[in-house]
Amino acid sequence: MDFVVSGYGTNLIVPAIPTVADRKMVFMTLFGLAANAKLKYRYYFQIMPAGPKPMTDWSNGYFEIAAKQRPKPKTIAFLAADAEFARNAVKGARKNAKKYGFKIVYDKTYPPKTADFTPTLRAIKAVNADLVYIASYPPGSVGVTKAAKEIGLKPKLFGGTMVGLQYAAFLTNLGPMLNGLVNYDFWVPETTLDFPGIEEFLRKYQARAPKEKLDPLGHYLPPFAYSYVQILGQAIEATKSFDQKTVGEYIRTHEFTTVVGKVKFAPNGEWATTRMLMVQYQNIVGNDVKQFFGPGKRVVLYPKSVRSGNIIYPFPGFK
Repeated sequence: MDFVVSGYGTNLIVPAIPTVADRKMVFMTLFGLAANAKLKYRYYFQIMPAGPKPMTDWSNGYFEIAAKQRPKPKTIAFLAADAEFARNAVKGARKNAKKYGFKIVYDKTYPPKTADFTPTLRAIKAVNADLVYIASYPPGSVGVTKAAKEIGLKPKLFGGTMVGLQYAAFLTNLGPMLNGLVNYDFWVPETTLDFPGIEEFLRKYQARAPKEKLDPLGHYLPPFAYSYVQILGQAIEATKSFDQKTVGEYIRTHEFTTVVGKVKFAPNGEWATTRMLMVQYQNIVGNDVKQFFGPGKRVVLYPKSVRSGNIIYPFPGFK
């Protein structure tokens, strides 16, 4: 094996780093939050637009958006799955809450296999927080949203790090219930993110997805998985080498053109500049998947460089 490319997630990536580091190999990874924070392996490269300080860059947009609203919100409630990724996400979010001057009035975790979120959401409703920040995996994202609707939870801002809401199955499951939520994402079909090659890539992917029984949208993982192969290919071609150190040093010091835009790495292997999206679900009507293939349903609020619309604030409540 000449180079190593990793699958999705912190839980897969972190255990692999020592083995790869012992062999001094180039390690391209996909979506592992702060996975290289402890070992700081030199030839680790993360394909996720969190930024050079991933723990706090991940959620900074949510708090920057909240801090700009008038009157400014004052309090926040945190709820996270009791698992590594979600705990890391909230760890960074707590720092951002302090940075932007929000008082934490609720901060708890839930077991990943939780089925009924109604008691937990009632407890959050009781503290009457202005902001509610959720860090959840797909089943939890759906369960929390439905429970919040059931009890009539209506903070000024709701969302955060809700994994799963980027996929067609969950978008269509929840439909209009999503309207007004502000959540993270990596790429959505807004005109501000129309990078060279992305349309052609998605056209090919979406044509094959039904036959392969894959997510019909392909907006979340596929473009980034393709991008890390693009980067590795460009580095090998530029250096005319398969030597690990040669290719690794080239990746560390150069900018690359990919279907998810320009990518340059910080010394820790994360993106040198954050492009962590905060999107707001807007104008969702019914549960037809076709509406999610185009713009206007996941409006980019952050960062400013790719903003595609304005926030609906305060949160209008669950429909």
